[in-house]
Amino acid sequence: MAIYQGPIIDAHHHLWDLSLQRHHWLAPSGHGDGLAPLRRNFLVDDYLEQARCANIVATVHAEANWDPGDRTGETEWLDSLERPDGIAARYVAFAALASPDIETTLEGLASHSRVTGIREILSWHPDPAKTRTADAEMMKSADWLKGLAAMQRRDLSFDLLISPWQLADTLRLALDHPHMRFIVNHCGSPMDRDADGIARWRDGLRALARADNVTLKISDPVAYDPQWTVESLAEIVRHCIDCFGPGRCMFASDYPVSSLHISFAEWLAVFSKIVDDLSDSEKHSVFYDCAQEVYRVPVRD
Repeated sequence: MAIYQGPIIDAHHHLWDLSLQRHHWLAPSGHGDGLAPLRRNFLVDDYLEQARCANIVATVHAEANWDPGDRTGETEWLDSLERPDGIAARYVAFAALASPDIETTLEGLASHSRVTGIREILSWHPDPAKTRTADAEMMKSADWLKGLAAMQRRDLSFDLLISPWQLADTLRLALDHPHMRFIVNHCGSPMDRDADGIARWRDGLRALARADNVTLKISDPVAYDPQWTVESLAEIVRHCIDCFGPGRCMFASDYPVSSLHISFAEWLAVFSKIVDDLSDSEKHSVFYDCAQEVYRVPVRD
């Protein structure tokens, strides 16, 4: 089984420079040793070194928890970086949609031509150790929905980092906003690995696929399966594709966060093996077409 050699748009990766002191989540005082490998700079050359095994023609940079008080700082920093054509060709920036100054924030972000979407981490779980937000009802909040409407007026897509407990709310949101592009990150986060948890994820993801304005990033499943095997990852990846079809799934690395448990080369090799039975056109969709369309990545001649 050969590693996929066709063109790839990496639909989700991060860059950061810790000397800027804008990524407080990586401060040594805030976390245990689990994040220690990430506490260094990850810049364009680092990405290119890791991705040398792949035919990367373009990438999408996802916000990396930059200081939320510096609303356009990450975007301005990305714009300043020298890099090859296609690397961080599009940005998914952060915005707090319920913020009273969301219009101003979005106006500033949308003024940068590479910003194509917004991400806000909404992941809620009944176990406090697994939750990223205290508000389980965020996606139903009137103020938050006003922010979403402001995004829609600017034709920005919305990336969601959620838990399986929120898949039903995400379906409702997508059906209520049929002309907006929603992208669910990291396979819908199959974080609960017992039988009930996997069933909740599988059923919720299949239901969510009813909304044809939702696409799915197949990225970083090892975050929830650090002792992974090809078989355990195949169970997740195949269900994603079975639910959404190759046309609404996109390959992504989530580098460097995923490097805590898998290298870029390993992920590409495993993914290539799992999707080896897809047709050439279906593989092209997963590795390139879906991300190109959703994020409006410029097509190179």
